[in-house]
Amino acid sequence: MTEGASYAAAGVDIEAGDRAVELMKEWVAKATRPEVVGGLGGFAGLFDATALTAYRRPLLATSTDGVGTKVAIAQKMDRHDTIGFDLVGMVVDDLVVCGAEPLFMTDYICTGKVVPETIAQIVKGIAEACVEAGTALVGGETAEHPGLLEPDEYDVAGASTGVVEADELIGADRVRAGDVVVAMASSGLHSNGYSLVRHVFFDRAGWQLDRQVPELGGTLGDTLLIPTRVYAKHCLELIQELNRNLDGDDKPLHAMSHITGGGFAANLARVIPDDLAVRIDRSTWTPAPVFGLVGQLGGVPLLELEKTLNMGVGMVAVLDQAAADRAIAVLAERDIAAWVCGEVTAADNRSGVELQGDYAH
Repeated sequence: MTEGASYAAAGVDIEAGDRAVELMKEWVAKATRPEVVGGLGGFAGLFDATALTAYRRPLLATSTDGVGTKVAIAQKMDRHDTIGFDLVGMVVDDLVVCGAEPLFMTDYICTGKVVPETIAQIVKGIAEACVEAGTALVGGETAEHPGLLEPDEYDVAGASTGVVEADELIGADRVRAGDVVVAMASSGLHSNGYSLVRHVFFDRAGWQLDRQVPELGGTLGDTLLIPTRVYAKHCLELIQELNRNLDGDDKPLHAMSHITGGGFAANLARVIPDDLAVRIDRSTWTPAPVFGLVGQLGGVPLLELEKTLNMGVGMVAVLDQAAADRAIAVLAERDIAAWVCGEVTAADNRSGVELQGDYAH
């Protein structure tokens, strides 16, 4: 007699999922805030919104994102505890650019086969990054998709909600001619452009992840897996340092831009009014060697690199020129290298964001 079908026979291991939840509990418990109600196991994460009553006019902000094809590097290297920083950074740093504090986050992991230890390592990275961002990890979902993904394949995504006081919102409407642009150094490639990066290094150059690359100071794999820098908490502290107790036009920090997919110019342009222009001076910084290697090995034109990769800048602030030195000092106290890289001017006949000159060597 033919044995009846079952979920396990179809490739879904419920017991492995339960084991993964047990392994991740200790890490999720670290990524909390006083407003979190309950723990893992419920159908929804609970967050006490009573604190919002202290706001005059609270605006909720929300963001969602994934990591992209960088997860393929983590899978090939069988190293899964850093990819969470990429996920959290991509989500919460989109929130902070309007001045919002990320309150809580949820994650979604889908895989071809649940390996509890792997899932726990992914969640460990997510939880540690949430702690660094000052946000709570209130829940998530792990899904097993046999037949859709290979047993050792997975993808991750997440969403976060934040809050900002309405009159403390920053953005394009505050930017004015004479402002300067302060760049904040990236930790590396972060989480964008990996389809191009993988194509260049693996398909065109034929390099392997364990290749020692003197210019990189280690293996190719170690460089490609450097986690995304999480700026959220530091940027909120910067906003508070510069803008607190000031009203309207007196607030010197006017806008921020998270440099992700689309590169420097396209992302900065999102917070620049149509009647203004920005000139960025490339000579003010030296991109890490990995950026040059992508261009050299792939024959990638500079403008294409700049449309795809962050080129060494992960976040920028647009602020009053008189506040630039203070902003750079505040960021330095938080181990973030920062510098003035450009200026906002009247648009005239040249609107938008333009990168000029050559990178420093």
